[in-house]
Amino acid sequence: MNKAIITVVGKDTVGIIAQVCTYLAENKVNILDISQTIVQEYFTMMMIVDMTKLEKPFEQVVSELMNIGSGIGVQIKCQREEIFDKMHRI
Repeated sequence: MNKAIITVVGKDTVGIIAQVCTYLAENKVNILDISQTIVQEYFTMMMIVDMTKLEKPFEQVVSELMNIGSGIGVQIKCQREEIFDKMHRI
């Protein structure tokens, strides 16, 4: 399985989850786990996704997700699971 971690952070607004999930579905990315919360007016979401069926380069998805985030006023980051794990080890 080809897993990645997607994080979304920013001011809460209508449609954040919808836009991110629509993009993922259109690109055959399966959401394995998702957690989101709103603290006052700040939105945070973390997703673990399976990119096994992805048909475009990973770097292109990273860039397109960043562009979606810019368009809706949030920061979206996408990292391969193994990189995320290595960066967050104690």
